Amino acid sequence: MSTGDFPSRPGCCSRGRTALPVRGCEARKADGMCGVAGLWSGSGRLAASELARRAEAMAATLASRGPDGAGVWSDAEAGLALSHRRLAVVDLTQAGAQPMASACGRYVLSFNGEIYNHRDLRRALEARGVGGWRGTSDTETLLALIAADGLESALGQCVGAFAIALWDRRERRLQLARDRIGEKPLYYGWSGSAGERALVFASELKALHAVPGFAPRIDRQALSLYLRANAVPAPHTIYRDVWKVRPGHIVMLGEDTLKAGGGAGQSRAVWDLAEVIARPLAALDVAEAEARLEELLLDAVGQQVLADVPVGAFLSGGIDSSLITALMTRVSATRVKTFTIGFDHAGFDEAPHARAVAEHLGTEHTELYLGPEAVRAEIPALADIYDEPFADSSQLPTLLVSRLARSQVTVALSGDAGDELFCGYNRYLMPQRSYAAMRALPVPLRQLAAAGIGAVPPATWDQVGPVPMFGVKLAKVARMLRSPLDTRAIYRASSEEWGEGLPLMGGGDSVASPVDLTPAVRSTPEEAMMLWDMTGYLTDDILVKVDRASMANSLEVRIPLLDHRLVEFAWSLPLDLKKRDGRGKWLLRRVLSRHVPDALIDRPKAGFAVPVGAWLRGPLRDWAEDLLSPDALCASAPFDPAPIRARWEQHLAGTHDWTGSLWGVLMFQAWARRWGAAC
Repeated sequence: MSTGDFPSRPGCCSRGRTALPVRGCEARKADGMCGVAGLWSGSGRLAASELARRAEAMAATLASRGPDGAGVWSDAEAGLALSHRRLAVVDLTQAGAQPMASACGRYVLSFNGEIYNHRDLRRALEARGVGGWRGTSDTETLLALIAADGLESALGQCVGAFAIALWDRRERRLQLARDRIGEKPLYYGWSGSAGERALVFASELKALHAVPGFAPRIDRQALSLYLRANAVPAPHTIYRDVWKVRPGHIVMLGEDTLKAGGGAGQSRAVWDLAEVIARPLAALDVAEAEARLEELLLDAVGQQVLADVPVGAFLSGGIDSSLITALMTRVSATRVKTFTIGFDHAGFDEAPHARAVAEHLGTEHTELYLGPEAVRAEIPALADIYDEPFADSSQLPTLLVSRLARSQVTVALSGDAGDELFCGYNRYLMPQRSYAAMRALPVPLRQLAAAGIGAVPPATWDQVGPVPMFGVKLAKVARMLRSPLDTRAIYRASSEEWGEGLPLMGGGDSVASPVDLTPAVRSTPEEAMMLWDMTGYLTDDILVKVDRASMANSLEVRIPLLDHRLVEFAWSLPLDLKKRDGRGKWLLRRVLSRHVPDALIDRPKAGFAVPVGAWLRGPLRDWAEDLLSPDALCASAPFDPAPIRARWEQHLAGTHDWTGSLWGVLMFQAWARRWGAAC
């Protein structure tokens, strides 16, 4: 197949012509929006039919991401194939099919996500003379914008969540890109032996296993990072020679990369949160800031409720989800559908709070109470759904609420990111004078206080504490007391599971932290930790959790608070508009109070969790004991069984709550058994 002749400028498409779903011998019937996959093996190595077959097999592993259609495109001369699975959300016709070629033929795109402002972008393109649209999909708009302005400029104009594989037929260059915050995933790496290497890429790691010759090995450095954070941080993956595209980056892969048969290519940032934070603060009084925040929220929610399928919302009854739901009732033409999961376990059930908010807002509310057996029944599937080790136990309720929502809607809005943007986590809220007082104590007294906290079983602290999971929270305080008590140490003590005592033979590798702990310009301690959470915990944990849980149920989740205009506005505000009188989310609360009475919201922060720690001492004990046996630990990774077994025995005895660190090891063990990776 010839690549044809193309003009040299990015704006290659002639006026009045726009993108086409590829057809004929180069494509099969396509229809896509939510799963990206492909491979690049080099010129002439594989026939077009074999390229297409392999790319199709990769996409088949992503069927739950796109149950509404499958498409594949191949170029045998270049040795490249793109495939796609579609969850039809915008433009349900074949005019939205993917992979899609630009009208001029230069670009071919496989795209996962949504461009929320694509209608505005389309109108702007039309004013420049671009027209002849075949349909109404945002994919077609994005391709026309790329053809007119180039990829980097196009992405800078987009408001959305996306992962992109773009093939430039003229330059023979593959570009992989992710949205600014990293809502949508994209992996890439190498398959095959020397001389027969192929570049492979996909929305999930499981698709890479479908490629002949893909024989991954565990990356010990990534394993070290995982044990600290219970998630593998970008750009690392659990495998050697496989990477995640960083949020806000474009990875450039040319024929020189392919000929070298290795390497991560050239990654370039097109949006940098640190640069955003370094900008001057906004000169707004409280009333102006409050009005502007509500205006931006209404615009973001208004754009994200637009779809050609039913849309609903997750509702926990907390500040963030209640605010998003309240604004949905303002902009939606129909009654808003809301969804909540309830648990019959003290300290873990937020369903009554969600019900009260739903009644006040008049939503069509669906509430499902689940017993522990129903939740535990999901555990065997986690290694398939999270095909990289992942151990945030709130993955379980997230999976279940996604399934509940999918029974009625195809898209759900979520309130995630309010904590990171508006100073909501407990580690931000402890007054600085408290840290100063702790630092003033002699080290022996701090060690004695930490020992005193640890001497009381967590269950006892839970019984006397004023907030849910009080024992776990105090255990973090004890870890802080044992640390140097600078901002970095406080953050690590409150966020890492194993810290420096990694349970690996030979000790931990040299990576100090899963997150770059360099604070941004003008950062207070709170703002430094908010930045670290935005670039670490949010991206590598929360967004991974939500994406895999929702996509396993063919549900698209949208997060209005991660509209980059909102992110930039939040970081333009001084800290005292986010944290006052020891309470976080101050400005969010003021906006919410316009829609929901304070009495329905004011309560201690609980989180979205299930009682995994108690289950490990009870009905999950045999399952865990099997995975944590010395033989099992030594068989899967270079684990040192002694510290793991010590924590397991302490947890079973109830003298400590090691839920987080043990769940991390258990999820790794379950993953290793499923995927059979070697060290």
